[in-house]
Amino acid sequence: MTKNIIVTGGAGYIGSHTVVELVESGFNPIIIDNFSNSNPKIIARIEKICKQKIKIYNLNCVDEKKLITNIPWNEVDGVIHFAAYKSVADSFKKKQEYFLNNIESTKILLNIIKKFNVNSFVFSSSCTVYGNPDQLPVTEKTKTKTPSSPYGETKKICEELIQSSEITNYTILRYFNPIGAHESSLIGEESKNTPNNLVPLICECAIGKRKNLTIYGNDYSTKDGTCIRDYIHVCDVAKAHVHALKNMMNCNLNHKTLNIGLSKGISVLELITLFEQNNNVNINYDFGKRREGDIEKIYADCSLAKKELKWKPKKTITDALIDAWNWEKEKNLLI
Repeated sequence: MTKNIIVTGGAGYIGSHTVVELVESGFNPIIIDNFSNSNPKIIARIEKICKQKIKIYNLNCVDEKKLITNIPWNEVDGVIHFAAYKSVADSFKKKQEYFLNNIESTKILLNIIKKFNVNSFVFSSSCTVYGNPDQLPVTEKTKTKTPSSPYGETKKICEELIQSSEITNYTILRYFNPIGAHESSLIGEESKNTPNNLVPLICECAIGKRKNLTIYGNDYSTKDGTCIRDYIHVCDVAKAHVHALKNMMNCNLNHKTLNIGLSKGISVLELITLFEQNNNVNINYDFGKRREGDIEKIYADCSLAKKELKWKPKKTITDALIDAWNWEKEKNLLI
């Protein structure tokens, strides 16, 4: 029998790609999304890729009563929880909103999972829980610190809630900068607000939506003075969720926390150069002051995820940058 998987925030960037991977792996995804920062038209695009209808509930994950009333939880086999406010910069301005939305939604879902004995829970976390690490690469044994942003704080608190809960099976996935888009160019990173992430900003410069890109800080202690991050193709991140679900099915007391990245550090300037070289475009950029909440460098050791989930990234950074550019060129032409 096909297993039903709730995907909160399933119309969002990582959520939409995960819905596609779930369908391709034989699961039946059910989306919960209130479209606060996503485009309702994305559902039709997901359905076009999957060649089937996708069940969608337009609900807010902090409304426990409506969640319980509207969704047949007794038929649910697993939950993947993406729904959250996610802008580091925005979280400084709206700290209370971020805490209420991100933490409360997780509390509510944990209560529902326990009440209805849902067997598997995957949580969308972030490498921000490591703060500014003392040693690199970061492993799951690296001590978490007070994150450098309210957004990161919400992820750390949610992890603690999950780890202290009584749910049977959970997997916490700590992402390291997902980038790129689906190869169909039907879904990719899209936001109702001004993009905060580097690759969408690069794409907007390349296509002429903005005159130049501001790089925040060129005086870090790195090889070219710009921040270093671990970037990974969003489709590889999506596949990690499917592997996590399969790993948990029919298990008892399966509790895992895993890094999901490419295990490679790349600077901002290196990423821009790679984008230019592989897409045959020029990016105009200048340097600004360091941005609050940014750390100097972080990249992952993902060997544990490879061991525990039998998962490893299949796409390169070059693949991701080409797919991101193709998505940027196509998305304004889509219905």
